[in-house]
Amino acid sequence: MAIRPGSPKAPAAFPTRTELVVDRIACDGFGMCAELLPELIDLDDWGYPIVRAGGVPGELIDHARRAVNVCPVLALRLERRATAPVERGQAGWLGPAAGPGSGARVRP
Repeated sequence: MAIRPGSPKAPAAFPTRTELVVDRIACDGFGMCAELLPELIDLDDWGYPIVRAGGVPGELIDHARRAVNVCPVLALRLERRATAPVERGQAGWLGPAAGPGSGARVRP
């Protein structure tokens, strides 16, 4: 028997958020995105964008879309990302630390 979405027995989906993503290879540092969306984008000393963490608030989605559309080299995009909890080991290797008795080689 299939479970329909929205039914009481359906598994809860993790909430998602919209994030601005910069392709740092494609970006030429024109800075137009920061002019259109100063609430979320700062520029570094060379004019490349630094996007603030935490996603795009709902009231700024239209401004974020405008910034994406005006990028002359298409280096900015909006992505929906799940805010699911991070599973153990997902964010990096959490193996044993190198040290005496660990079996790992340590340079003197």
